Amino acid sequence: MAALYVVATPIGNLEDITIRALKILRSADFIACEDTRKTRILTSRYHIRTRLIPYHEYNKKSSADGIIANIITKDKNVALVSEAGTPLISDPGSYLVRLCVEKGIKVIPVPGPSSVLAALSASGLDTSEFTFIGFLPRKPGKRKKELLKLKEEKRTFILFEPGRNVEKLLSDIYEIFGNVKICYAKELTKIYEFIGTKSLKTFIEEIKLKPALIKGEIVLAISHVNPDTVD
Repeated sequence: MAALYVVATPIGNLEDITIRALKILRSADFIACEDTRKTRILTSRYHIRTRLIPYHEYNKKSSADGIIANIITKDKNVALVSEAGTPLISDPGSYLVRLCVEKGIKVIPVPGPSSVLAALSASGLDTSEFTFIGFLPRKPGKRKKELLKLKEEKRTFILFEPGRNVEKLLSDIYEIFGNVKICYAKELTKIYEFIGTKSLKTFIEEIKLKPALIKGEIVLAISHVNPDTVD
């Protein structure tokens, strides 16, 4: 039987693609992708001619049915990719993978880039244990409620946030956690990559002076330390 390949793709720098990933993308019958425009940039760069089919949050149920039918009845191999990085990390891929597992379809991971691990590996924070949270709710009340649940979390935890909203999130974190140490990472592996680890208060002040820090997608790694010991 054919299989679903869960393929990690670059989060910025197109050279961060594995030889195996390229092989799978070329040999698959279809590539199911969250954003066909962005995936086409990658496939064009590496002369991959595999047909792209849209699979995203708004069509995931109907698209998943078609993908599963192609695998089971037509013996077609399908490669699943996200907008960037490793699929299923804050994207709709989990729905498709769950259905495949339930139906006995083989799911094969093709590991590679991850913004979570990239930020954590360069953060200088405790990496012995960490918790991935992803995107918090947009509404202030719900966001603060979720942050309050994390107040007793002793492990480093990871958040995602669009740059346009990050100032509000940092303000809420400061209100609830105080002046904790954070790693602030933006546009990882891209031309304007920034990774810094400082006190939360320092970043709140720097963002006001450097608007470029709020451009792009932000990854925040947050560590519970005594606020009095943060530089």
